[in-house]
Amino acid sequence: MSALRAPEVTGGCSQPRGGDQEWPEAEKAEKLARGAALKWASGVFYRPEKLEGLGQYRNRETQRNSSIQSRLKSTVQSYLEGGLQQMRALMAEHVQLASVVQVLPQLFSVQEVFSHTLQLLHGQQLLEAHAELMMMEHLRDDILSQLHLRGFSSAQTTVLSYFSGLQELNETLAKQLWDIVGSSLHLVHEDPVLFVSAIRIIEREEKIDDTLLLEATFLPPGRPKGWRQKFYHVLQETITGSHFQAPRMDPEGSGLARHLAALQKGIVSELRVVKELMVQCVPSHYKILSVCTATFHQALSSHLQDILREDLDKQALFLLLEWALCVYNSPEMMGHPDLLPEVDVSALGPLMSPELMDQTERKYVMKVKASVLEWMQRTLEVEFKEWFREEEPETDHQGFFQSALPIIVMQMLKENIQVASLITESLQQKVYNMALEELEAFLGRLREAIVQCGKEHQKDRSIPKYYMSYLLATLNNNLALSSSVSSLHPNTASREVPLSLRAAFDRTQKKACQLLLEELLLDLQPLCLQLHSRKWLLGSQLVSSMCEVIDKYAKDFSHVRRPVFMLLLMETELLVASQYLRALMQKKVVCKSEEERGQLCARLLLDAMQLRELFCGLGLDQNQQSLEAVFALQELICLKDPALLSLEVLGFITKYPDVSDEHISTLLDIRGDVSKEVRHMVLDMMAQHPQVVPESYRPIFSTILVPMQELPFCLRKGKCA
Repeated sequence: MSALRAPEVTGGCSQPRGGDQEWPEAEKAEKLARGAALKWASGVFYRPEKLEGLGQYRNRETQRNSSIQSRLKSTVQSYLEGGLQQMRALMAEHVQLASVVQVLPQLFSVQEVFSHTLQLLHGQQLLEAHAELMMMEHLRDDILSQLHLRGFSSAQTTVLSYFSGLQELNETLAKQLWDIVGSSLHLVHEDPVLFVSAIRIIEREEKIDDTLLLEATFLPPGRPKGWRQKFYHVLQETITGSHFQAPRMDPEGSGLARHLAALQKGIVSELRVVKELMVQCVPSHYKILSVCTATFHQALSSHLQDILREDLDKQALFLLLEWALCVYNSPEMMGHPDLLPEVDVSALGPLMSPELMDQTERKYVMKVKASVLEWMQRTLEVEFKEWFREEEPETDHQGFFQSALPIIVMQMLKENIQVASLITESLQQKVYNMALEELEAFLGRLREAIVQCGKEHQKDRSIPKYYMSYLLATLNNNLALSSSVSSLHPNTASREVPLSLRAAFDRTQKKACQLLLEELLLDLQPLCLQLHSRKWLLGSQLVSSMCEVIDKYAKDFSHVRRPVFMLLLMETELLVASQYLRALMQKKVVCKSEEERGQLCARLLLDAMQLRELFCGLGLDQNQQSLEAVFALQELICLKDPALLSLEVLGFITKYPDVSDEHISTLLDIRGDVSKEVRHMVLDMMAQHPQVVPESYRPIFSTILVPMQELPFCLRKGKCA
């Protein structure tokens, strides 16, 4: 290195040293430098004024020489280090190989230990095999750790090649361990020692994992093993795979029932084994009973979800709901005396989530609804056929017509509601609501059937033979259904009948009553057409004949229960009164004299009294009869002084607010003695006193149309007649 230091600048010339022959560039540079220095010195000595700056020059040159020497040293050192790096690498490799050579005796014995360990594993001498495995892993880890600390990475690869069989040993041991864990519930009965050995090995490995993770600066290959977590995983997979396979479904649902029964028996049996035997074979911190209980619970919850994805019938859905809500927590299963108090599933949540429960209940209700609809439709079809039988419907002990329809329908609905009550109140309420909806829809179809029967009867009144009797039976059935609805729900607080269902009952009743009254009207019309004619005025038995027809129908109506009988009686009386007044409004008789007016009044009074007496005899009070309007009209016609008509008409329209100007005008025409002035006065009075019809008023005149007056016939270019 000293041979490469920079030359000093002096006044004389020095000869090059022996080594300079190897550096021709240096010799040339020295010559140039000396020449430049001599030239500069000559200039200085020839010019004395520059001698004063000689000291400054010396300092500057000294600094420059130091800089040149420093740069030369750096250049030479870099040159030399390029060859030293290779020497260092060779030296490091030599040291690593020397370290490996030191442990070669131990490395050469590894394969022999591997073979012996495999023999131990094949003989299920697990603890001995695991001890040798740990010894070899410790040897490997110790060697690798030392090499790691010294930074000998290439030697680590060499060492690892000797221990490559460790992975196979670990895999073989692990396979045996997981086979043992998979058979653990059987082994704790038959060979608990083998199971305990597996647990001891798992705990050894877990301890090594924890130690390395907390203390070691070097993490060996394959660590952490996490065998305890793998133990839980294998145990859970074993539990899931051994019980929770898809059941074979059959139409009767017996396959699902057998599957659930097997689950119940198997789960209780295995939890008994865990509680009585397995907990003694594992450390307490494993909490093995809680783990197994939670595994069964979660696996069963998922299993039920899988089953519910199938299109199950109502029996299967009910079976699942009952099993999940009633059987699962009962003393027959998770609440079994042999499992309590250690087994507690209450902290694990419901077996079926509220959302799944609601969804399943709705599925069940839909299936029940389809079944109810089918049964109701079949019942109605049978009922419709019976209407055309050649014999009257059956009667109860009181003589009221009836059929089995209400009993069949209500029993079907009640049974489904009672069955649902065995599960939950929410399911019971859902089925109850569905039952009311289906009953309302059934009443609509019943009305349609009645109308269809009526159409057949209109074509031929002899078909059905007992048309009226079956209509009366339908009214009794409708009444029986209506009175039974409130008993469908076992909870009295939830028995309110919806307004729509009440309206459906009313519509069914009105339709049947309407058909009965239409039948009555068909028999009355020929007689009503003869009312208020000259023949009637001179005396006839028309009203007596009408009373006979009405009495006959009233006897038929007596086969219906009293609420409906009274309704029919009131509607019959209103029909008769309306027909009687409608015939009067036809103006078939117009009084031409006071004598005729007297005859008309007497006839009206006689008819009204005869009809009133009939209906009173049938049980309809006088104040409930619309025939009172006939008496009131008779008084208007019989009024002697026409000038008093305005006052009388005012009282009349106050009592019968639905009467119109046309009705009053027609009555005035029938009197035959009302002048135009009186007529105008009466009509003006009505215009000044418009009437409001109360809600409770039973209309009579609004249903009676007054025929339009015919215009007088006029000849062309002549006067009207």
